[in-house]
Amino acid sequence: MDIEPDTKDWTWVLDRPCPDCGFVAADVPVGRLPQEILDNAASFAVALAGPEVTTRPTPGTWSVTEYACHVRDVHVLFDQRVRAMLDEDEPHFANWDQDETARTERYDRQDPADVGPALLEAAAAVAATYAAVPERGADAWGRRGVRSNGSEFTVESLGRYHLHDVVHHLHDVARAARHATVASYDASAVAFADGVGLSADVEAMAARFAAGLAPDARVLEIGSGPGHDAALLERLGLHVRRTDVSRGFAELMRADGHRVDVLDPLVDDLTDPERPGTPYDGVWANASLLHVVRPDLVVVLRRLADVTRPGGLLEVTLKEGDGDAWSTHGHVSGPRHFTYWRPEPLRAVLAAAGWEVATIEQREGWNGTRWLDVRATRAER
Repeated sequence: MDIEPDTKDWTWVLDRPCPDCGFVAADVPVGRLPQEILDNAASFAVALAGPEVTTRPTPGTWSVTEYACHVRDVHVLFDQRVRAMLDEDEPHFANWDQDETARTERYDRQDPADVGPALLEAAAAVAATYAAVPERGADAWGRRGVRSNGSEFTVESLGRYHLHDVVHHLHDVARAARHATVASYDASAVAFADGVGLSADVEAMAARFAAGLAPDARVLEIGSGPGHDAALLERLGLHVRRTDVSRGFAELMRADGHRVDVLDPLVDDLTDPERPGTPYDGVWANASLLHVVRPDLVVVLRRLADVTRPGGLLEVTLKEGDGDAWSTHGHVSGPRHFTYWRPEPLRAVLAAAGWEVATIEQREGWNGTRWLDVRATRAER
């Protein structure tokens, strides 16, 4: 089945946030374009190392490899266009039919082992072009070019438009990573429940969390897993709404007599079904949001802030490090996708989502894994 052609004019993303991927063009300083493009390419390389990357999730949706082919070719195209804008006066660009390119270049038959390195090479080349723009003079970011449909761009606006394209497609392939991760948890729910317990660090964090809330406070837990944390929080006097994106974990908790909702915090309604219209007093997300891809974390955190009262508490743990990776270690036999964070970028994302950070503590956990323990409060708006 052919992919339905994308005929939309996406230039509006320069003026307002993209509701699908969360990209806000105005939030990206032009000096950050090179690194953002390189980081995005690194994430695509990781995505290509995942399972079933040549399989389309639906007949009319590109596979991870097909998306990566498109992003590779976008980098090449925009490198050519930016160079033309810097060398010529208001060049006019011929139309590029991305869907025809996908068909003629047979994206569906390309080898991910070849696509990944080519994407990284193309990203490095265009990132270098953007990095060299200031060398062309003070007005270089303002040099103009014209698309075939008459849309005018400056080098600056073209760069932001370019970045949205690749960020948006990373958001698209994140669905595949999320699906594979959830499927792995579903298949290993019992083994995970039997193999994972409560650490002293988590018990201390829970005690601190409960001490900051009133007795019987209502807490939204994201990623309840087998329910160990929820049981601890309930023993500490809190009223917990258990949720997980894995149906395997939900079935385990329901078998133990608990109410649990299968819920994806990125897209599902987070309002409290037991107290309609009443915000939560706190949010607990221990070792769950580490599966959210980098561009989506601010979206998830903002959605959590929207359903939490001002002054409400947030406790989150994430793995410390750089980039993202797949893992087949631990009590889950299937592949899981992890995103790693450093304290300062994480602090900025939390602030942008409406949380005031109290502490970000660094600690070493089991098997030498480095963790970031975050405590924040919902900011007044």
